[in-house]
Amino acid sequence: MSEVGTRLPTPDSEEPDQEPDTASVQRRTVAVLSVAQVLGGLGVGIGVAVGGLIAADVAGTEGVAGLAQTFGVLGAAVAAVPLAALTRLRGRRAGLVSGMLLGALGAAVVVAASSIGSLPLLLGGLLLFGSATAAGLQARYGATDLARPGHTARALSIVVWATTVGSVLGPNLADPAGKVGASLGLPPLTGPFLVTFAAFTCSAAVLFLLLRPDPLRLAGLRQVDTATGTRQAGAGFTASLRAIAGRPKALVGLLAIASSHAAMVSVMVMTPVHMHHVDVSLSVIGMVISVHILGMYGLSPLTGYLADRFGRVPVIVAGAVVMATAAIVSGAARADDAVLLGIGLFLLGLGWSFGLVAGSALLSESVPAETRTGAQGASDLVMNGAAAVGGSLAGVVVAVASYGWLAAAAAVLMIVMAVLAPVRAARSGPGADLSRPG
Repeated sequence: MSEVGTRLPTPDSEEPDQEPDTASVQRRTVAVLSVAQVLGGLGVGIGVAVGGLIAADVAGTEGVAGLAQTFGVLGAAVAAVPLAALTRLRGRRAGLVSGMLLGALGAAVVVAASSIGSLPLLLGGLLLFGSATAAGLQARYGATDLARPGHTARALSIVVWATTVGSVLGPNLADPAGKVGASLGLPPLTGPFLVTFAAFTCSAAVLFLLLRPDPLRLAGLRQVDTATGTRQAGAGFTASLRAIAGRPKALVGLLAIASSHAAMVSVMVMTPVHMHHVDVSLSVIGMVISVHILGMYGLSPLTGYLADRFGRVPVIVAGAVVMATAAIVSGAARADDAVLLGIGLFLLGLGWSFGLVAGSALLSESVPAETRTGAQGASDLVMNGAAAVGGSLAGVVVAVASYGWLAAAAAVLMIVMAVLAPVRAARSGPGADLSRPG
């Protein structure tokens, strides 16, 4: 690998003179990332809950409500690769803090845009808002930097699980936050984004102050020649994609992440619309979505244990089967059957958790160290890009055909993934799953 011939300064004062106990640093890292995820999840949860409403309010028509979700997802996709590049160059902390601060800036822009009634400015703010989502996704990889072999998925899953608290609590704060906004003389719907701004800022502060030493630096993934003091260049985006494509198990991990996210988002975003068409109350719809979020995050530690115990690929296959079953159950349910739809959406979230946790662990372990952060960023770009496409097509499918056909399409996608994963993984060459065979 070529070297960038720039002399590095003496080690940053933030780094220890002697290598600390890796196990204790790993425990601290997971704890700090978890706290940051609670705060970040709260900000994302409350922002997503009212994003469509505030867009419709500013534009004066409900037709643009879907743009809020689309721009938020696109923002996460666009930010994924630059944040990964910054992480590769400056460490895990720099990437995560930058993402959260950009998200906070986006929340502030949304408040300003709503106050002056500017839809373009609002959409720009939501695009920046997506940066915090990207940082939250990349935080899960921070838990793997120092994880012991065979424990990668469990470490990753704990950080994913921490998102549960904020994601569930956030939407429930929308109403009181709106009253706070009104009391400040702002449009009521801006109140939740004031909470988002505070949550993202606090998350960034936690990461900046407490994520020390930087786990990625300590893991040695930033290649430094100690003899010359020069830093070796890490792999860029294109090289990272080549690294994934050239390693069957890494590719399986990427496909599991992207397909699970696309299928989940497609069905999830249209379920409230499907129920609302038959006048199901917003409180009942909210309960169904809350159950779905519980399925996504609540059992993540169990998912991580299963992936470490039985292997990544079997858990990916199980997740795809669960998601296919969930789509069939949801598609067969009546629009006013909250119980059956709740079961379907819970299983949809659980299957997504299987695919995300096992797929992320498999991808991280299947690429070389010098391409790992780039591969992680590329996976998040593909993941959010797939969700943006899936979410956009979902509305078209429901409008042209029905919710049942949308669910059927999601089921077919996941059945294909269940068949493809073990077949592709069996062709594994270099970069196999380092913790378990298959």
